[in-house]
Amino acid sequence: SSESTGFCHVPFEYFHFDNLASKGPRPVCDWGTPQDWSRKLADDGVFRAGTWYCSEGGWESPNGKGVTEVFYMVEGHGMLGDSDGTKHFFGPGDMVIIPKGHTGRWDVNTPIHKVWAVNAHENVEESGPIIRVQVDHYKDFSPECLSDTSANDPLYGNTGSVASASNTFYDVGPTKVGVWTSEPGSFEVASGVRQWFHMLEGTMFITDSSDGTSKRCVAGDTVMLPAGWSGYVDVVEPTKKVFTVAV
Repeated sequence: SSESTGFCHVPFEYFHFDNLASKGPRPVCDWGTPQDWSRKLADDGVFRAGTWYCSEGGWESPNGKGVTEVFYMVEGHGMLGDSDGTKHFFGPGDMVIIPKGHTGRWDVNTPIHKVWAVNAHENVEESGPIIRVQVDHYKDFSPECLSDTSANDPLYGNTGSVASASNTFYDVGPTKVGVWTSEPGSFEVASGVRQWFHMLEGTMFITDSSDGTSKRCVAGDTVMLPAGWSGYVDVVEPTKKVFTVAV
């Protein structure tokens, strides 16, 4: 549902290569023959999500990025460069953040498949003369990197007696990015934040109080929830997911 503004859930099959639309070769590149494929998941006018696949190649990005983009790497290897030449390398399992206003370059070293969320907020929020890409590696999602946030949960406010832990590793302006885990249990959400998440491990159910819609979420699934969403979360098996919040 490309125009969905409510509860949106898709399994990873939705983003399989055979289901993507070709955008053709990139018009500008300085090595390789990069070609794009993509598919959108949802878009509420500010917060949107989808997937992108690109073959090998590299290109300069001299114009300031118009949005803040967050993506999880499904496969492939790449590099994003900042305007001063600093290089940020990433591969499968990494989370990458490109802040609004970033300039530099892209290199797709082996074909990349990513799932992404974009926050089209109004202003450049980064401080400092150079806006930098941030890469958080899969190892940074391990339990010793997380802290108990059950009483101050970044996604759900309070998970009650259910043990949840998280690490918000990017929190700039209206965009938050992190990793969230939970032990089995159920809790009610009175007013959830506008969020995108991609499931890495476990099984959980999300139930929307407004219409009773309930979705089973497993590894590989992607979900978007609107601001003020209310309902229930039932964690069946210990769960880990990466998330983006658009305030």
